[in-house]
Formats: sequence, structure tokens, C-alpha cells
Amino acid sequence: MTLRIGVIADDFTGATDIAGFLVSAGLRTAQLNSPKHAPENLDADAVVISLKTRSIPAQEAIEQSLGACRVLRQLGAEQIIFKYCSTFDSTAAGNIGPVTDALLEELGEDFTVVVPALPVNGRTVYQSNLFVHHQPLHESGMKDHPVTPMTDSNLLRLMEAQGSGTAAPVPFAIVEQGPDAVREALDQARAEGARYAVLDTLNHDHLDTIGQATTGLRLLTGGSGIGAGLARALTGQSVQQDQAEAPDPADHDAVSPAEDWSFTSGAAVVISGSASQMTNRQVQAYSAHAPHTALDIPRVIDDAAGYLAELSSWVLDNSTSDDAAPMVYATAAPEAVRQWQQSYGAERLSAAIEDFFGQLAARLRSEGVTRFIVAGGETSGAVTQALGVDGFEVGPQIAPGVPWTRSLESDPQRRIDLTLKSGNFGDPDFFRTAVQMSAGQSNNDQPNNGQPDAAQQEEDR
Repeated sequence: MTLRIGVIADDFTGATDIAGFLVSAGLRTAQLNSPKHAPENLDADAVVISLKTRSIPAQEAIEQSLGACRVLRQLGAEQIIFKYCSTFDSTAAGNIGPVTDALLEELGEDFTVVVPALPVNGRTVYQSNLFVHHQPLHESGMKDHPVTPMTDSNLLRLMEAQGSGTAAPVPFAIVEQGPDAVREALDQARAEGARYAVLDTLNHDHLDTIGQATTGLRLLTGGSGIGAGLARALTGQSVQQDQAEAPDPADHDAVSPAEDWSFTSGAAVVISGSASQMTNRQVQAYSAHAPHTALDIPRVIDDAAGYLAELSSWVLDNSTSDDAAPMVYATAAPEAVRQWQQSYGAERLSAAIEDFFGQLAARLRSEGVTRFIVAGGETSGAVTQALGVDGFEVGPQIAPGVPWTRSLESDPQRRIDLTLKSGNFGDPDFFRTAVQMSAGQSNNDQPNNGQPDAAQQEEDR
């Protein structure tokens, strides 16, 4: 086996995000959750390691990321991608800069690229500033993120504040000229002492250009878009082929690139912990269609055991329809989130909700629930860890960056299906699409293959 790409993802939704794009670009991809050692007999072109390091102390994130890097090197990975969110979720203290520096040292390198852009989901970089559709990052909904509020859009400043070196821009005009021009710009930035290069990225063609220009770098950093660009450079697949072969969410006979995909029979549940603008819209839309209940935060804090039993029974009692799985959510408007944080403390609140959702998922699994649709990076990590899932096979995408996955199990009876959605990904009907897709049904009302609809784009302006 030649492992072309090894990915270190800083949360579980980010891992499935990039894994889905690698599969679409033609690479056989396995996703592993925090392995301590390299698994034997792993047949894959790419391996994605899921960590839960986005918002933990920087030193812990470094240690876990280095461990994942060593596993990927044991597997023979030719290139490493440090995958973080396309909205650069971090704080002034890290963790993107410190982890990048540690990985460079581990690999014996002194230079890398910063490419968070994912144009298909409206994340672009222009003049080194990160945009969410037409809004600078610091004016988008990310300014209200409960864990990593983003108050600056300039990636040069963000990297230099977090990292140990200087950042150089590679502007739009150079990227437009193609791979040779980008390689020359990267070589010049490196020769002038820059540690990081921030590349303007406005469309798919730019991702392909950057992918072709960076095939010689040991370490790349960014969102799932750079994974797709690099994978297409390695496989020789064009963006048009990638898009043509990617499953249509409305086509429920879709297949993964490697095999026919079949879903596990059994009940499904939607668990939403994200507070993003889009997830708020998705919760609202799905609430009109399916049984739903908002998490009672005081009971999560003060009566978790009793509330867990009650809520588990509610989910099971409402798991009677294939196309309307029950939904439990902590998703709320920024004002409500701030009130909870003031009452209980931000860290205590976040930890309590994650722990509760993890316990809820484990209990539901023991009662026969086999399909889990989870929104939010921290929530997805807590649920996946509580379910004891060591790794995934990656299947058809529901929306760009959000594939269905199934647990790697030798016993099919133990298999579960999961989709782990980053907060702002998907269109307003994402939950309904995911549930109906797994139930083998169609929804003729689903818009534009998971592309952002006009209402979403207007909101993000």
C-alpha cells in the first residue's frame, strides 16, 4: 500500500468533511479515531485521523497531533495535511499556530501553506482575508461562536499571533497564473524567511492550482478544500469529474467510489449541539417536520441521570417513522447561549452538554438506535467517542463536506451509521435530507445538491 495522503483533523466533523472530498476525488479513504498505533492490513490511499483538539489546551493539542502524525508516518504517508475548519476556528492562543509549528518540527520542515478556503460552501480568501460568502469572517455568524468567536478576518495576523514565524501572502493575481507561478511565489516566500504562506482562493480552479503547486510539500494546512485540490492533483482528476461523480443527495441509490453503499436497518436520531446560524435554521426547518425537543439546560447541569433516562425514553417512543427521526438539540440563538454561559460558565456548560449528548447516544445505541445524525464539531466528537467507534468507512455525501459514514466493524450486527456535520454546512433541509437518504426515500423538494441556497447566501451577507 502506498499512502498518498495522511490527514490530522482537529475535530470529528472536519475529519469526515475532508474524507468525503478525498473519496470524491478518487482516493480510497479510511477514517480512524485517535489511534495509538498504526493498524495492520489497512488498504487505503488516504487515512484521516480524527482528533478532538480544536478547543483543548494548546499543549494537549500538540501532543495528540504529534501522536497522530507519527501513526501516519508509520503507515508511510507521503504528505501530511493538518485539517482545521474552513472558518479557522481558534483563539488568540491557538491551536492552529502551535500545532502547525509542532508538525513542521516533527517533519523536519520550515515552511507550509495556509489554505482554509472551501468555495463550494462559501469560504474564500481574498487579499489574505477569510470570507464567509460575502462577509468578512469577523462580521459573519462566527463572531458569536460560543467557544471560538472569530474577531479578525486577516489570516496573516491570525497565523503570526498564534505561530512562531512570519506569514507571507500569495495574492489572487499569482494564483490565477497557475501552478508554476504559485510554486515560484512559495519558493520566494520561503527564501525570504516566511514560515507560512497564505494563498488567496476564490474558486475550485484555485484549489486545483494550489494542489498541483504543493505536491512537493511535506506538510499542508487548511480546510477540506486543500485536501480535494491535492487529491485531484495526485489522481489527475478534474473538478468537473469530481463534481460529476459525487453522489447527488436526492439520488438515494448513490454509491461510494469503492462500493455499493447500504444503510444499517434500525432507528435513527438527530442530535444537534451546534449554535451556528445555519444549524439554527436547520433545527427550525426540521422541527416543522419531526418530533423534537430542546435540551433542558438546568436539568443537564443539576439532574443529568434522571433527565437522561427520561429523554432516552422520549426518543425511543418517537422513533416510529422512517422519514422523521426524533431530534434532540441544544442549538439556540446567540443571546440564549450567552445567558447560559453567564449562569453556568462557558467551559462548564460546554463540557456538560457534550458529556450529556455522549451518554445519550451510548444509551440509545444500547436500545437499538443504529443511525446517528450529529451537528457540531464538539458534539460529534463526544458522541463518536461515547459510542466507542474506532474508525469509519466513508460513503456518499449528503451535502458538500458532509458524507454518511459507517463504523469499521468485523461483525455487521455491531455496525452503526453516522453523519457528523460541521455547524455551518448544509442547506436548511439538511436533517430531513439525511434522514430520508438513510431510509432510502426521496425528497423532491431538496434544493441544488446541497449547495448554499439564495436565502442562505443572503443571510451570510
